[in-house]
Amino acid sequence: MSWIKEIPNEENLFSGTTSCIGCGATLSLRLALRILGRRTVLVVPANCTSIIQGKYPRTTFKIPVLNVAFASSAAVASGLVAALRIRGIEGVNVVVWAGDGGTADIGLQALSGAAQRQENMLYICYDNEGYMNTGIQESGATPFGALTSNSPGGKRLFKKDMPLIMMEHKIPYIATANISFPQDFVRKFRKALTHVGLKYIHLYSACPPGWRIPPNEIINIGRLAVETGVWALFEIENNSFRLTGPSVNILNQDRRKPIEEYLKIQGRFRKMTEDDIKILHEWIDDLWKRYSELHELG
Repeated sequence: MSWIKEIPNEENLFSGTTSCIGCGATLSLRLALRILGRRTVLVVPANCTSIIQGKYPRTTFKIPVLNVAFASSAAVASGLVAALRIRGIEGVNVVVWAGDGGTADIGLQALSGAAQRQENMLYICYDNEGYMNTGIQESGATPFGALTSNSPGGKRLFKKDMPLIMMEHKIPYIATANISFPQDFVRKFRKALTHVGLKYIHLYSACPPGWRIPPNEIINIGRLAVETGVWALFEIENNSFRLTGPSVNILNQDRRKPIEEYLKIQGRFRKMTEDDIKILHEWIDDLWKRYSELHELG
């Protein structure tokens, strides 16, 4: 457990945030900021973190934060990178902390442009699979079958695969991470900081009110997401794909836990029929075939 001792002790997120109890995004943010350190500037578009940080003039952050419009986070971060370069200021981590709505939907254009330009920033998408801050609406990252306020019968479309979309931009580092596997989480954040150019980390972020789960289940549900194959842990470094952590061991479908174990403890999937579960299962199998091919190519 020596890796735990290597994590800086200094907290950059004060206690007493206004987050929901059991918020996966807040837990992830706390660990991420310990790794990123004080020489970090956070760019936050409209999302739950805009509320979590507190009401002016108070804040839960020890680092500078720019709150920006929904669609503009990667563009604002690009300007910040340029400003620091012009002023000759080095060693500052410019980090975007955006939700899935501000990444997969509203912010995708600016993110794609920044990736094409290879802006030297770290873009983090905490994926709670919906617009949770504005009433639990469906986003491009909401999974098939999930109930939201504007898909009361369950979503009929499949989740966007943002990491593989970013892979097409040929950026130096892409990773998925999950706070339920902290060693893998820490290693990937550290590795991202060693690269120059745009780095992208996609975080699994359980949301108790949006997913209809007890707050004390977020670590368990994160583990189940990986063990059932719903969420894969991997990294793409210089366009080379490899599975990481427990995901390496479940390339074989027989080693995965039944997807029903993951679905049954979330109220958002309560309207899924057996046919719906079969459709989702087939989609996950197809996704893993792609991961297997990429993993073998390495």
